[in-house]
Amino acid sequence: MLKIAHIVNPVNAKEGSELAVAQPITFETMRQAAVSPHPTTHVHLFAIAYPEDEPVMPAGFTHLPPLTQSVLDVGRLAPPRKLPLLRHILDALYAASDADFFVYTNVDIALQPHFFTAVSHHIAAGHDAFVINRRTIPKTHTRVEDIPHMLAEPGEPHRGWDCFVFRRQAYSHYQLGDVCLGAPRVGLALLANLIAFAGNFAEFKDEQLTFHLGDDRSWRSWRPSDYERHNTRELMAVLARLERERGAFPRHTPPGAFLAKKRTLGPFYELWTRLAHVPIGWSRRLNGVIGKQ
Repeated sequence: MLKIAHIVNPVNAKEGSELAVAQPITFETMRQAAVSPHPTTHVHLFAIAYPEDEPVMPAGFTHLPPLTQSVLDVGRLAPPRKLPLLRHILDALYAASDADFFVYTNVDIALQPHFFTAVSHHIAAGHDAFVINRRTIPKTHTRVEDIPHMLAEPGEPHRGWDCFVFRRQAYSHYQLGDVCLGAPRVGLALLANLIAFAGNFAEFKDEQLTFHLGDDRSWRSWRPSDYERHNTRELMAVLARLERERGAFPRHTPPGAFLAKKRTLGPFYELWTRLAHVPIGWSRRLNGVIGKQ
């Protein structure tokens, strides 16, 4: 029996906000997907949050002990935002579950009903770590009752990383530093660890297995926030440690491409990533050009 543990971090978001709309949809699609996986697969859903987030903790999930620390405990950042460290969430799952594989997704990422069946098939095919890139669907439907319509939307591919599957036994080697949720670069830090410690990593870019409502990119601005700067510093330290221990990332991998672009474009790369909505095809071609240098 293949055991999978899937964790999310609920947030008691302001009524009417993107998270407040998305989370109930995420929770319901997770519950639906968990009851219909491959017959030899068992799925256990987990949630962890701060005490003040208790009102939105989902039914049908195992609720882990509340988080007690945030990024504000490791840095002086303004304005103060109580954002959790990724390692605290995954450490809690590691302590609570003996599952063969862990799944971590952003709390605004919803699942197709066959999500865990597909995950089981990818594991059976020999992949010991992989990411599944989401599809972005229109905000035409926003209620839990509208989920059947959302599932039917083909959506558009998205370049970001927000769904991670990896072996529990590999997690003890991961180097996540103090990257926090809610700011850019947290996904790349986790992705780099998946790649560094996997025997057969894969990135599934165009599968219709997860979806997100809209693509507003509300984090874009002319100036990076304290939290983006913090995550970028932590990411660079994480990548340096991983390369010392595991060797340089090939340039065709996302961490290798990131480092190559940082070295090639310098501060212009940071400006481009914040402001330019480059079509995904152009982005992939740019990665290819830089990767050949």
